[in-house]
Amino acid sequence: MKLALGPLLYYWPRQATLAFYADMADAPVDIVYLGETVCSRRHELRLSDWLEVADILAAAGKEVVLSSQVLVESESDLKTLRRIVANGRFRVEANDMGAVRLLTDSDAPVTDWIAGPTLNIFNPATLGMFAELGASRWVAPPEMSRQQIAELRGGLGRPMEVEVFAHGRLPLAFSARCFTARHYNLQKDTCEFRCLQFADGIPLKTREGEPFLTLNGIQTQSAHVHTLLGDLPAVQADGLDILRISPQGEHTAEVIDLFRQALAGQLPPAEALRNARPLLPEAPCNGFWHGRPGVEQLVTA
Repeated sequence: MKLALGPLLYYWPRQATLAFYADMADAPVDIVYLGETVCSRRHELRLSDWLEVADILAAAGKEVVLSSQVLVESESDLKTLRRIVANGRFRVEANDMGAVRLLTDSDAPVTDWIAGPTLNIFNPATLGMFAELGASRWVAPPEMSRQQIAELRGGLGRPMEVEVFAHGRLPLAFSARCFTARHYNLQKDTCEFRCLQFADGIPLKTREGEPFLTLNGIQTQSAHVHTLLGDLPAVQADGLDILRISPQGEHTAEVIDLFRQALAGQLPPAEALRNARPLLPEAPCNGFWHGRPGVEQLVTA
């Protein structure tokens, strides 16, 4: 089973981002997704910078994938998307239908791309349609349960790589409004790039002081950290191909190592989960995987 490092969902300073991916060149991950998927105003790294990082990671033996933005809002965003699709070297993860159209609606359609988790694929017919369009890998929406994923795979009728969101704060929603800017009473277009101050987003709590959500620009995330570390026996039994780990502000490399050790049988999954708890920015959860509310943590190993 392969491990993938998902695209960076937060806005980190340029040098911190470059240093992070330099470390990832030596990390035991097989696939690295690169690019800005959340907000087009995040310009610490431009596409040319991401391509340089991609070259470094590819030279280190990683499979590199360029991820497209989820909400394309301007001609500038569309221009960048066209450049990603036409990069000619690295596979593309399509995260909206505009990217799918550019990949497939041409004289020379791309026939080896990744259907991202935000394409709203929830039944075998839809998944089959994307497979016919050339998608060779499907990243399941993080809110899908183990049973739902198995049903979609069973109804597909053709081989296709399946990747599941295995670790990280759950991406729950995207909006044209920037909630981080709103938090500071700023307009989205004059946000002063406040996201740079929060390596793991802005935590929100209920009136009772309980963790509730996380603000990450135009993206709303869970407060708790979804992780399948304790569920790895079931994940492996299902024959899933790839597990996605989402970067976090600290300890990403340690989390990757725990997944690798548990998958290799060097560490019991329950012990790996216990070891991971001090490394997480908030308590773990795995409810969605079990068809339960996502915030729940079910003991499975």
